[in-house]
Amino acid sequence: MIANLIRGSVAAFVIVTGLVSSAFGAGFDVNATVTGLALRGVDPVSYFTNGAPQDGDFAITAVHNGATYRFVSEENRDLFKENPDQYLPQYGGFCAFGTAMGVKVDGDPDLWKIVDGKLYLNLSASIQERWNGDIPGFIDAADGKWGDLKDADPAEL
Repeated sequence: MIANLIRGSVAAFVIVTGLVSSAFGAGFDVNATVTGLALRGVDPVSYFTNGAPQDGDFAITAVHNGATYRFVSEENRDLFKENPDQYLPQYGGFCAFGTAMGVKVDGDPDLWKIVDGKLYLNLSASIQERWNGDIPGFIDAADGKWGDLKDADPAEL
């Protein structure tokens, strides 16, 4: 009975350690949930192939830069693996407008725009409306600030 308790405790420890380590796998440069899921499970390739975001399948995933991405198909996953930078949202999936303002705030996968072949997310519809008012200017500002923001803890900004 004690042996079963010890085996069960060791098994639970291994599982919890695996979950915790994957939860903290994504760095500060990726907007991911506490479980390490990027884009709230939306397939990053779907923006480009479907013209709209689609929820990925929890069984079809790839890990990139410590974050887990889900895909609607193995074909999309393979496209992502071949060239992740082509499909990843800019600024690690943080809000493009927020980045231009010098802060890291959540980017909503449903509030998006592809500009010059790059995916940008925004925090809210009202923020996206402001961002749409001067997209080139905000992209320039965000590009200039991302180097300083990339590895910063959002809670410390």
